[in-house]
Amino acid sequence: MALGYKARKRWALVILVVGLPLYVVVALNVVALFDRPSFLVELAVYIGLGFCWILPFKFIFKGVGQADPDARD
Repeated sequence: MALGYKARKRWALVILVVGLPLYVVVALNVVALFDRPSFLVELAVYIGLGFCWILPFKFIFKGVGQADPDARD
């Protein structure tokens, strides 16, 4: 079952409000596991975790910033 435009927009907002802070906490804890990582290692971990976080939600965010295709003019 495909989500409608309004449902995807609501879920995107929930994911950003709840999921993004959780991602930040997890990313900081993963980087803290390393003993003083270099800047490049730290950057690679943040980028890698960012891709792993957003890939499952890609279908929800796709097209949310555009106008509602079902709206009447």
